[in-house]
Amino acid sequence: MVGVFEVGAVPFNADGWGPPESSPHLPNHPTNVPFAPFSRSDKLGRIADWTRTYNNPSRNPHRNPSDSVFDFTGDESFGAGIAADEDSSFRLVDGKPPPRPKFGPKWRFQPQRQLPQRRDEEVEARKRELEKERARRDRLYNMNRSGGNAQRREAAVFKSSVDIQPEWNMLDQIPFSTFSKLSFSVPEPEDLLLCGGLEFYDRSYDRITPQNERRLERFKNRNFFKVTTTDDPVIRRLANEDKATVFATDSILSTLMCAPRSVYSWDIVIQRVGNKLFFDKRDGSQLDLLSVHETSQEPLPEAKEDINSAYSLSVEAAYINQNFSQQVLIRDGNKVTFEEPNPFANEGEEVASVAYRYRRWKLDDDMYLVARCEVQSVVEVNKQRSFLTLNALNEFDPKYSGVDWRQKLETQRGAVLATELKNNANKLAKWTAQALLASADLMKLGYVSRVHPRDHFNHVILAVVGYKPREFAAQINLNTSNMWGIIKSIVDLCMKLNEGKYVLVKDPSKPQVRIYEVPADAFENDYVEEPLPEDEQVQPPTEEENGGEANTATTATNDVEEKEASAEA
Repeated sequence: MVGVFEVGAVPFNADGWGPPESSPHLPNHPTNVPFAPFSRSDKLGRIADWTRTYNNPSRNPHRNPSDSVFDFTGDESFGAGIAADEDSSFRLVDGKPPPRPKFGPKWRFQPQRQLPQRRDEEVEARKRELEKERARRDRLYNMNRSGGNAQRREAAVFKSSVDIQPEWNMLDQIPFSTFSKLSFSVPEPEDLLLCGGLEFYDRSYDRITPQNERRLERFKNRNFFKVTTTDDPVIRRLANEDKATVFATDSILSTLMCAPRSVYSWDIVIQRVGNKLFFDKRDGSQLDLLSVHETSQEPLPEAKEDINSAYSLSVEAAYINQNFSQQVLIRDGNKVTFEEPNPFANEGEEVASVAYRYRRWKLDDDMYLVARCEVQSVVEVNKQRSFLTLNALNEFDPKYSGVDWRQKLETQRGAVLATELKNNANKLAKWTAQALLASADLMKLGYVSRVHPRDHFNHVILAVVGYKPREFAAQINLNTSNMWGIIKSIVDLCMKLNEGKYVLVKDPSKPQVRIYEVPADAFENDYVEEPLPEDEQVQPPTEEENGGEANTATTATNDVEEKEASAEA
């Protein structure tokens, strides 16, 4: 006889899943004891709840959504206080992730796991930073190269101002980092002699705005002189009278004082004669021109014939500066004259308004420095005369500077000046140093722009602003003690040299200067080494081929040489 298997009575629970709370069919179950786990390994109670939905997948993104019917951790009626992390150890089946590969990204063999958005952005940002750093290193590498196919303006900017000859002997090289630590104080200078004549400044130019701009005039009949130290008859006379030990001009001194700010190459000829020291510039030296965008990061065209190349802009800026310095004067024949006339002008020759102050500074107990300093104008305030220096900043194309003067000069003049201080830090520092050397009471800065960005012949004056040299020096962080510290250190170094001729050259690609010993006939007659051959030089911005303005400085220098030669004969 086959036994009968009795299933037994299954109680019906109308309140939900599982057996009812009180049932006569469970005689062995203790009273009032809920079906709850008594340990982490025991899972007693409801088997599954197919009415539940998995509404919060972000709570545990690694859990399989199909297991949600077996998950009661979020049910307050079940477990009442069991933490979610306690339930994480329970698995219906083996749910361990596959073994992670030893090499490669963590997510390569896990298609269900995706890289979080934030981490992906961080990786891309890190890649961009590395790319920028690599580009910066490449740019610095190209900047430090003296030649090659550089992408920026290295070929034009980083060219030595003088050709270093093989027979020259390099004696020393001085990095600019040593200049920043120097400091030296000098007493107030004394005026030995004043020469020339000055015209009065026209104050109506202080009211110029971009709305009532004025056309820049040309002064072809006025001669401008750029005479070096040893060609100056007054300095020769003072040297014969033993008035000082060191002789120079304000242009040369300002170049040395502001050397740490320079980027372009320059050179200064040093002659040691007996116990005296003469600082000279070569004929055709770049010191006669004005740099444009020297300290800017924007590249300039490298072609020499381009009107926006570094050389073309420097020639244009030099002639703008000369014409501006004469236009803002009251040209009524009324002049302030001094002890002697212009030492470089011939009889009856029309010369520019300029006064030369031959000043002497005491560098040591037995060492004095005499320099020829220039001022361009004079103004009378409260029956007291004040000397002025006149210089012009020029705008050639707003896309290079990023600031349009015609739009910003009236409303944001400080922003325009800040941009110029960034792009022409060396030029502005040299102008300030020259004003300090001449003890000028005021320095006038003119803002001159092209009529059209592609027209480098015609210009307009947009504004003229005046500054006190000492206040402006503090504004541009130009330390007077540091300036004289540089001069004193170079003078001390040169006084230790033997008698002879030397040249101080700013390295074309590194922030340092080098001192070379050169032959006695260097830079004279056929030995002259120009930065560019004569036929390759960009002509000055003059419309007339044989105009007087283009050849003014050269003619003046030649006249001086002829006059000196005839005097010696």
